[in-house]
Amino acid sequence: MGIASPLKKIAVIGSTGSIGQQTLDIIRSLPQYFQIVALAGGENTRLLRQQIQEFKPQFISYLGKQDNIENSTFLSIEQMAVLPQADIVVMAIGGTAGLKPTLAAVRSGKKIALANKESLVMAGELITKSAGATRAELYPVDSEHSAIWQCLRGEKKISRIILTASGGPFVNYSMPQMAGVTAEQALQHPSWKMGKKITIDSATLMNKGLEIIEARWLFDVPFDNIEVVVHPQSIIHSMVEFIDGSIKAQISNPDMRLPILYALSYPERLEYRGVPRINWSNIGGFTFRSPNMDNFPCLKLAIEAGKKGGTYPTVLCSADETAVEFFLQGKIKFTDIAVLVEKALGRNHNVDSPTIEDITAAAAWARETVVRSINTI
Repeated sequence: MGIASPLKKIAVIGSTGSIGQQTLDIIRSLPQYFQIVALAGGENTRLLRQQIQEFKPQFISYLGKQDNIENSTFLSIEQMAVLPQADIVVMAIGGTAGLKPTLAAVRSGKKIALANKESLVMAGELITKSAGATRAELYPVDSEHSAIWQCLRGEKKISRIILTASGGPFVNYSMPQMAGVTAEQALQHPSWKMGKKITIDSATLMNKGLEIIEARWLFDVPFDNIEVVVHPQSIIHSMVEFIDGSIKAQISNPDMRLPILYALSYPERLEYRGVPRINWSNIGGFTFRSPNMDNFPCLKLAIEAGKKGGTYPTVLCSADETAVEFFLQGKIKFTDIAVLVEKALGRNHNVDSPTIEDITAAAAWARETVVRSINTI
């Protein structure tokens, strides 16, 4: 069943990243439903130029020198986030940089396909309150949160949310083994094709911790009612248990284009053949187990920070982002990521119900703290 005309007009913030490129794959495949009106890229201006030549957006944004590309109008990212011409803003920019444009889009009442989990982790209370006031709509693009969102259609009485995790490439490693892994090894995710930062976070299970905090704000569910299970097959993307004991699960092959498409086409579903369908005869079975909190301390740190609230989740995000950068540069060990994050959390001067200014200051402080701590580990 198709979407009625006119076309949905889309602004993609982070078009040169992994989620952004996969979003454009969807739009390229379904031009009868979607039209690009704005593209914002990072430092990869070569790729951005190619995207602009193909999709001919009216508005563009990118890092670096401002010049005229293909006669498009240059905007700041925050200006692009509130474009009246865009029906949906795809927030595909990674890391803490996504906070301010996400908040701007929410405050302007936009429909947001949200792939930037850090914004909700850092400012969940602020964003959800603003969304309630402006009637902005948050459409989750993370595969796990999209799965929950789909399971909740027509439902209200939740007992538990069960987030699945692949476990990453080191799910069977001991701590001594993980101390010696390289960035190249950590970037070899067994199931998903993602950007570097989220791939490292998946290897440490920090990503799953961030997803717990994100789920708490997206679905208004207490932390104690959100659980994580390791599911190496990455076929069940998450589950919801209801008060009668029934459980719904969303199942598909692991491909980010499916949750992206669902967010873009909501409340409809569109036929899409870009992702192979599951061949049930080839699936030997589904396995599940509890995550090893001792071997993956980042998950435990994230849960604790989420429960404490205030600026703890901001410090968590910013410290992790900085530590991951150092690991990718070969300056620290894989296991040092958790050590540096824990140091920053332990020194946090918490602010309850923080403003955007408090959050920004806490993020900068956490980054500086990790930089100063690097010589002490």
